[in-house]
Amino acid sequence: MRAIAPVGLGLAAIMLWAAPAAAENRTFIIANNADGYGVDRCLATGEQCGNVVATSYCQSQSFAKAQSFRKVDRDEITGAVPTSGKSACAGGSCDSFVAITCSR
Repeated sequence: MRAIAPVGLGLAAIMLWAAPAAAENRTFIIANNADGYGVDRCLATGEQCGNVVATSYCQSQSFAKAQSFRKVDRDEITGAVPTSGKSACAGGSCDSFVAITCSR
């Protein structure tokens, strides 16, 4: 009976190891600069035209597709966006930001 217990534990470990891994998601915060093509509006407003851009960005980061994308307010980003110094907003011209959630 004692010999069966280690075998059972071994089988359970193999089954857990062989189980499919949960999808990995990662959210990227990127600057949403106006480029003249309207891509910035597609991403910031969550319109359908932003799907292609968001998915292309995810694929460039070795992810399969974009789960979601949306405009992010500066106060939602902690510590990553400078509020003073040469990298801060200059002359009232501030970058806007978009959050793109990618999955594998």
